[in-house]
Amino acid sequence: MARTATGRVALFSIHPDYAQAILNGTKKVEFRRQGLPEDVTHVVIYATAPIQQVVGMFEVAGVERLTPRRAWTTYQRVGGIKKHDFERYYLDTDAAFVIRVRKPRRFTRAFRLTDLDEALRPPQSYMYLNGERLDRARSLSQAIDRKEQLDIDRPLVAVGG
Repeated sequence: MARTATGRVALFSIHPDYAQAILNGTKKVEFRRQGLPEDVTHVVIYATAPIQQVVGMFEVAGVERLTPRRAWTTYQRVGGIKKHDFERYYLDTDAAFVIRVRKPRRFTRAFRLTDLDEALRPPQSYMYLNGERLDRARSLSQAIDRKEQLDIDRPLVAVGG
């Protein structure tokens, strides 16, 4: 985990297909209905069911607030989502927040949220990792820092799989 983080670290719940695409470098933005404060510099990725593990992280290159239509026209090629899924996600919503991904890193060893804290549950949108939870994530993550070591074709594997 990056030790040079100057801001807060957020934990996102992300569908495994999207998490894989971020870690592979093909999904360069994460679409959200809620933005992030400017001081969030890193996002830790929790891949939802069936994976149910913390699998990697990325640096936040920036966050834009756009209309869903503008977000789609601007970022459809790097968004890693089909148009009908995008439209369904933003149905009845006026704002789309686009989080630009920089330096995605797959953890060499994925881990469960309960490894950070027995009481920790997947966030609906996001939550901050700080204090003891952040220190524990750093020790568990063993993030790969050199891109040439990143096995971008390695699939995510479900817990117990």
